[in-house]
Amino acid sequence: MSMIRELLQSTQIPEMVKIRQLFDDTHISPETIPAVVEEQLARPEISSRIGPGMEIAITVGSRGVANVGLITKSVADFVKKRGATPFVVPAMGSHGGATAKGQREVIEGYGVTEEFIGCEIRSSMETVCVGNTETGMPVYVDKNAFGADGIIVCGRIKPHTGFRGPYESGIMKMMTIGLGKQKGAETVHADGFGKFCEYIPMFGKIILRNAPVICGLAMIENAYDRTREIVALTPDEVISEEPKLLLRAKAYMPRILFDSCDALIVDRMGKEISGDGMDPNITGRFPTPFADGGINAQRVAVLDLSEASHGNACGIGLADVTTRRLFSKMDFDMTYPNAITNTVTDEMKIPMVMESDELAIKLCIKSCNFIDKANPRIVHIRTTMDMEEIEISAAMVEEAAKNPNISILGESAPMAFNEKGNLF
Repeated sequence: MSMIRELLQSTQIPEMVKIRQLFDDTHISPETIPAVVEEQLARPEISSRIGPGMEIAITVGSRGVANVGLITKSVADFVKKRGATPFVVPAMGSHGGATAKGQREVIEGYGVTEEFIGCEIRSSMETVCVGNTETGMPVYVDKNAFGADGIIVCGRIKPHTGFRGPYESGIMKMMTIGLGKQKGAETVHADGFGKFCEYIPMFGKIILRNAPVICGLAMIENAYDRTREIVALTPDEVISEEPKLLLRAKAYMPRILFDSCDALIVDRMGKEISGDGMDPNITGRFPTPFADGGINAQRVAVLDLSEASHGNACGIGLADVTTRRLFSKMDFDMTYPNAITNTVTDEMKIPMVMESDELAIKLCIKSCNFIDKANPRIVHIRTTMDMEEIEISAAMVEEAAKNPNISILGESAPMAFNEKGNLF
């Protein structure tokens, strides 16, 4: 027996109870998405800017946005109806390993393929400088997008994981960092997330003024990661209306319906799940001091890395414990360009690595201070995008029963580890 296993042998993992968290499930059904997209883009102040013979760039980012393939195809179909030629531009800063091939692979992994969307994907890391801020900082935009006759900036609006401001993740950030590619992302990140509240709108307004942006198409998701709103915004409306959409997005966000726990166990992290692999707005673990929220967990363990993340384990450093399974999937060439670009190195640090899920969970419990070790408060989730059915330890059931937004789904039972000590 290894010394690690011996030290953790006496630590007991409590029985767990499955619960359902209840949130507002208002959403747009996939079969109606094309009609909603067409209705939004058909506004005269938008549609009149798309005409025969034009080339129109459509952005797709690096996140796992609900229905992103269908929404992108719907935008491309609308452009074609106007007699123009659409093409897709991956808009994801330094993600995808900061390479054109890697960025194309990321969006194709979400179903945004040329075959499905019916138009060309033009992936390049080349940029052009479209202006300078009042402080002299250059503002970059993807060369293919800038050379088009128009750009439709598609992006999901939601709270950011590293800063707070009137514009967080959304259209402004998609232009500033996504379309800026690695070069633009590096420029904006140079002074850290503490300046993002100022820089995102500063850079974004220059792009709106100097690049051929036709509109923004904002997506907002509900607590179950289903498309709730699709809203087309003129360039002026991006400035005035995006902050209002952000407030709505924050109101729709899911969360763990407990203020605190001793240990949070997350089955999988991944770049398609969150920019930080696990959404800090859920886990309470933020990569910077400029944002807060989420559950207060003394220890966090993450057990695996999603295939769709392509080896990018950005955010691994926000956990205290991980597994050799996850560590073996980590690709430094896919992961580290994020930190080199955004200057946030702590979220790339390697946590303690355990040989199995069972040992990882035991380490979380044993290393907690000032808790009831015989009855620890454990929350177990699949991913931070999957907040409906989760597990809690028996010590939390009484609290759960008092919450009208929680349904208890069964009796307590031991965690089911296989012969290797893993949950899956």
